[in-house]
Amino acid sequence: MSDTSTRRGGVQFSGVTKRFPTRDGSEKTALRDVDLVIEPGMFCAVVGPTGCGKSTTLTLAAGLYRPSAGVVRVSGEVVDGITNGAGFVFQNDALLPWKSILKNVALGPIFRGVPKKQATEEAREWLRTVGLAGFEDYFPYQLSGGMRKRVSLAAALINKPSMLLMDEPFSALDVQTRAIMSNELLRLWERTRPSVIFVTHDLEEAIALADRVVVMTAGPATVKAVFDIDLPRPRGEVQEIRFHPRFLDLYQQIWESLREEVEQAYSRTTSVSNLKGNAA
Repeated sequence: MSDTSTRRGGVQFSGVTKRFPTRDGSEKTALRDVDLVIEPGMFCAVVGPTGCGKSTTLTLAAGLYRPSAGVVRVSGEVVDGITNGAGFVFQNDALLPWKSILKNVALGPIFRGVPKKQATEEAREWLRTVGLAGFEDYFPYQLSGGMRKRVSLAAALINKPSMLLMDEPFSALDVQTRAIMSNELLRLWERTRPSVIFVTHDLEEAIALADRVVVMTAGPATVKAVFDIDLPRPRGEVQEIRFHPRFLDLYQQIWESLREEVEQAYSRTTSVSNLKGNAA
């Protein structure tokens, strides 16, 4: 076992396969023989074709699912239930609509046994940190998409996670807001340096944010290639790092690896659509 997985927040997938039952009684394999190590404090982005099983890596690391074969370890411990020290930021808002954003952010500490007054003060401080001072009594529906994402980040980071799992968190945002949120995420991550597994379809986003980019194959997903991103940190504005010559080199290398999988996945869906059309 790698020493890196034994330190706080280190993640290791060893021969991990995950199968799900289907309606016809068979099984669908989402992940197959995945071997992957994410060092403590590393920002790792995972890219691959749509529907290949990328998000399943997050649910396995969080302990929401158990592998059908193989072992997942976080901080050296075998994941056999909900993982301690994990924070999860979903693609869609996971905020309670009937609670103010202050109460939403305070929920995590309260659930962990922090006194309500202390949790509220911590939540207020985190809302200041993400630029939402003055909005404490607003409800989620009263905020823009970008503001709700800031609340989601505050709600995750207030718990001081050693591992932050992010499932396409900015995909629903417009281009300008997405860039702002990417900068915000890097700024907040630099403060506490949790290990991050960031699933995205946007290769530029992956390279701009991550220390390492993992390319997954068309489903069932396995690790096809791993690229270490040697761009300097702190990265600064993600809009500007994309013009760095090394960024362009990395993009070309990773896209060459990813393109084949995207084309293969597209070919599969087109073939299925044609078969259904002919059957009709």
